[in-house]
Amino acid sequence: MTRHAIAARIPFLLLLGTLASGLGPGRAFAQVSPGPLSSAHASLEGTSNCLQCHGPRGSKAGMDEKCLACHKEVAWMRGAKRGFHATVADRNCASCHPDHGGRDFALVAWDGGSPEKFDHRRAGFALEGKHATLECVKCHTPALQKSPAAALVRKKDRSKSWMGLQTACADCHRDVHRGQLGTDCRSCHGQDAWKPAPGFDHAKSRFPLTGRHEKVECLKCHAAPPFVKERDAKGQPLPEWKPLPHADCVSCHKDPHQGRFKGACAKCHGTTDWKVMNRGGFDHDQTRYPLRGRHASLRCEQCHDPKVPGSQKPKFALCTDCHRDAHAGTAKRSGQVVDCASCHVVAGWKPSTYTAADHAKSAYPLEGAHARATCGLCHVHATSTPASLASFGRALVTMRPKRSACTDCHADPHAGRFRPGGPRGKADDCLACHGLEQWSPSRYDAKMHDTSTFKLEGAHVAVPCVACHAELKAKPSANSLPAAAATLRPLRFAIGKRACADCHRNPHGDQFAHRRDQGACEGCHDSMAFSPASRFDHDRDSKYRLEGAHRRTPCAGCHPSKIGADGKPFTVYRPLATRCEGCHLAGVPSPLDSLSTPVKSSLLLPEHLPLRGTPNRPIPEASHVRRS
Repeated sequence: MTRHAIAARIPFLLLLGTLASGLGPGRAFAQVSPGPLSSAHASLEGTSNCLQCHGPRGSKAGMDEKCLACHKEVAWMRGAKRGFHATVADRNCASCHPDHGGRDFALVAWDGGSPEKFDHRRAGFALEGKHATLECVKCHTPALQKSPAAALVRKKDRSKSWMGLQTACADCHRDVHRGQLGTDCRSCHGQDAWKPAPGFDHAKSRFPLTGRHEKVECLKCHAAPPFVKERDAKGQPLPEWKPLPHADCVSCHKDPHQGRFKGACAKCHGTTDWKVMNRGGFDHDQTRYPLRGRHASLRCEQCHDPKVPGSQKPKFALCTDCHRDAHAGTAKRSGQVVDCASCHVVAGWKPSTYTAADHAKSAYPLEGAHARATCGLCHVHATSTPASLASFGRALVTMRPKRSACTDCHADPHAGRFRPGGPRGKADDCLACHGLEQWSPSRYDAKMHDTSTFKLEGAHVAVPCVACHAELKAKPSANSLPAAAATLRPLRFAIGKRACADCHRNPHGDQFAHRRDQGACEGCHDSMAFSPASRFDHDRDSKYRLEGAHRRTPCAGCHPSKIGADGKPFTVYRPLATRCEGCHLAGVPSPLDSLSTPVKSSLLLPEHLPLRGTPNRPIPEASHVRRS
């Protein structure tokens, strides 16, 4: 019989026992046992002991309370929310441990049939690394059962109990650090191996290892004779891990100077090599040349080269005593070559201390955007190419660039069109349209445009420049210096368009091509607005004089709109009928007559037009009338 079959039969057999014993009040309470108990519960065999595990008839007490009252270690684990039983607290005991299956029946059913296949994560301690390869009995021994639950186990043979183990490393392993580094071994060590300790980082301690210290074995310091306080049974020194004295090098190292130099060794020496002195170790302020700025970061050998005679006491009155003049004598004031310190400081060669205020005293005062420009944009440095070095010579920086015209420094986007001698050039050069504060926008306005071949009038004055000069749509370059000339957008502003039709679409097609001006726009329109046609006079410019009510009729009443061959609408101006019947229905009173009662219009509107081919059609259909 399977474990689940036994568990299913127990309630039924207990019911039979209850019915058999409940024949009447006052009868003795007796039960029928569903089967022999397991060997673990053999001492409870017999019907008189049923109530040791089962509650009396009518009692609300369940078997779990009886089980936990006997198995106190399980009750403790559940209460502490630890171990496997805490994860199945919602299940009753008999669902996993059914009894009455016989003396050889195993009360514990292991996953997979054996303890070795049990998923240890369900017990609250995942087996990882070396732990995963251990046999169960290596850990589940009486010696390691240190939990409070272990004292509650009633088994005489504690080796057969799975209860009582703790999860801390020190509960199973000896703490070789003897509590000096705390109790959480996992902060430094993993479960794969005790060494190395992947979680420990000496850099996070109070003594980070640098230089040669990084290569020293741990015990060279932590088991050094001066620090050893304890020894093992064999007399071997036990390492001291914390704390170790480390305030100064002499805590571990012998002082070769025998106290002649006071202060910490690190003032002059580093951890990389004892023979290499620290950059800031020697107090250079005690000499006639205190080290400042970039000089303080130099290696001693860069100035005091043992291979160069006299380098122990080098000259230092002028910068050029040690440094080559990058300007080759071209840096002058009042005609005299100046020392580097006139424009530079020891904190760094760049930026120069020569300011825009100093530049104002030169032959080229800086104004506008020039005052904000970096020196290198005008005072160009030589590159490492042979051609550049040859052109610059020994002076690696141009100190006096050519500056008589804007184009000496800036690329001309107009390709010389407005320069002196160009097609539109004038003697005032770029400043005629541009200022020094910024290149864009220019000062070129509608008034200046009047000096061009196309004077701006009427609505043209309000048109933005880019509407006519399409080159302005291109993305401007970051700057106009020669280095960026390849990315400079060309701005020729050379437009040969003069007639209206060069820029505007003719909405009339060729309706006015018969005129002497061939339908030129300016014959009817001015530059203020296209509509109304201010220059058109119907009496003067057409063959049909407007008289009477015609003068008050809107243009669209006679001139309909049509869709042209290009799919765009246009207004029909000619040819149109000039006789009355060409526009009006015959026999219908016209609103042109002086009548006391208004009537509908007599125009040939679409709803008035007779069908094509009808016998009562009074006049031919007008071809110019717009249909819906």
